[in-house]
Amino acid sequence: MSDLKTQSTTEPTGAPRGSISLTPAAVEWVKRARSKEGKDGAALRLGVKAGGCSGFSYFMGFTTAQRAGDFVLEYEGLTVYVDPKSLEYLDGTVVDYERGMLNTGIKFKNPRVKKACGCGDSFSF
Repeated sequence: MSDLKTQSTTEPTGAPRGSISLTPAAVEWVKRARSKEGKDGAALRLGVKAGGCSGFSYFMGFTTAQRAGDFVLEYEGLTVYVDPKSLEYLDGTVVDYERGMLNTGIKFKNPRVKKACGCGDSFSF
């Protein structure tokens, strides 16, 4: 398991201190996924929604629409939008891309989570 304090992250511009960090691996994976989906130039929207077996779940997708109140983060050519309510839940989170024998993909490492579902997609505070 990675130690969040020593993990390499890409520093965003425009972010409130302690907000969200994406690792270089996550930034590169998102850029590849965006290109593969034919959405070059689109921003990544990160958020939290009610649901899942533990109460909340993460979501992410590509968008060209910035909403009023969105926090806008820039990571080496990747724009990330986070709505203010989601940012409350995501504060301090490191978004990483990990490759493993059983699980490969984006991982949200949120220090505020108290309980997570076995699937890793659902959590509670």
